[in-house]
Amino acid sequence: MKNEYDLSKMKSRRNPYAKQLKKQVTLRIRPDIIEYFKDMANETGIPYQSLINLYLQDCVNNQRKLDIQWSPQ
Repeated sequence: MKNEYDLSKMKSRRNPYAKQLKKQVTLRIRPDIIEYFKDMANETGIPYQSLINLYLQDCVNNQRKLDIQWSPQ
């Protein structure tokens, strides 16, 4: 391996995976929900944030919608 490389001669190209990168967001999630996914993470060995992401991705893939009926006040 060379000690130094001349990167100015390299041809640049766009990252083909740029559209697939995850975006960091802040969510307010109830503690019992976090605990649920952390328990599942301990059982599966998959990090709880990945499990939440997988669950949400499944909702997107299957176009799941919430069925919320608000009680009249």
